[in-house]
Amino acid sequence: MIKNPITPTIPLDQDGEHHGFLRLPYSRDDSAWGSIMIPITVIQNGPGPTALLTGANHGDEYEGPIALQELTVTLKAEEVTGRVIIVPAFNYPAFRAGTRTSPIDKGNMNRSFPGRPDGTPTEKIADYFQRVLLPMADIAVDFHSGGKTLDFVPFAAVHILDDKVLEADCARAMQAFNAPFSVQLLEIDNVGMYDTAVEDMGKVLVTTELGGGGTSTARSNAIAKKGVRNVLIHCGILQGEMQIDETVKLTMPDDDCYLFSEDDGMYEAMVDLGDPVNKGDVVARRWPLDRTGQLPVDYHARRDGILISRHHPGLIKAGDCVAVIGVAER
Repeated sequence: MIKNPITPTIPLDQDGEHHGFLRLPYSRDDSAWGSIMIPITVIQNGPGPTALLTGANHGDEYEGPIALQELTVTLKAEEVTGRVIIVPAFNYPAFRAGTRTSPIDKGNMNRSFPGRPDGTPTEKIADYFQRVLLPMADIAVDFHSGGKTLDFVPFAAVHILDDKVLEADCARAMQAFNAPFSVQLLEIDNVGMYDTAVEDMGKVLVTTELGGGGTSTARSNAIAKKGVRNVLIHCGILQGEMQIDETVKLTMPDDDCYLFSEDDGMYEAMVDLGDPVNKGDVVARRWPLDRTGQLPVDYHARRDGILISRHHPGLIKAGDCVAVIGVAER
């Protein structure tokens, strides 16, 4: 088996607070023997469960990096039972560029698993997580938001799984995260996803969508910070009382939850995030870009529910996601 070229500059299995890097050799025009230096913190105190916490799986999503950077300076080893592995910027090249995918190889980290030790930089990072970090973990929290192209109501999410025992364990961790919305979803494209890699190993996973637009807000950052501490308490790594507030439980059971554009145009929102919609309601319009005097194309909800996601930029292209409807649990 080919060895992954990434090496940690800190121990991954020693007590204490360790801050360093995952060093990935990367020869390039401006550095013949250069490296990609991915920041990592490991905080450990004796035996116990391991939590693997990641942000910036996509590089233009910021709640995770903000909450996790803060955790690296506030969490102390004496507070921990077990181990916390923190990687605030999972796809570090994309994070530095402020883009969804890596500027080096255009790799989408969340479609690159299980990765390859002899592949592109994105595939090498994925392989290191697949073969080194994930086997250490009992629970994983991977922060997402809509990036520059989508906006979401703030929710934590778990997937509908064939393994119902694991699904129930994930759901309990999602409830502990306690975002304003809690969503159980059927993923429309799970091939190569980090989520799938975690779940296929039988590990508990909580993921999120906490906003969007290529930025974060005071509210979305606070949700991320509260949620990650709640999960660490839930799995026994931290002691204390979880902060639990009201959450709206939703599900996304099928493809009728999604609307996609079939042409280019100018996007007009007709419903705001979090608003209720009925089947047939117009949730968005697409106006032509190149002429006047022509009616817009309307996008109709295909089921009753709540608008939980919408296209963010003012212009939309063929194939872009227009809106997503979540369905209240019964």
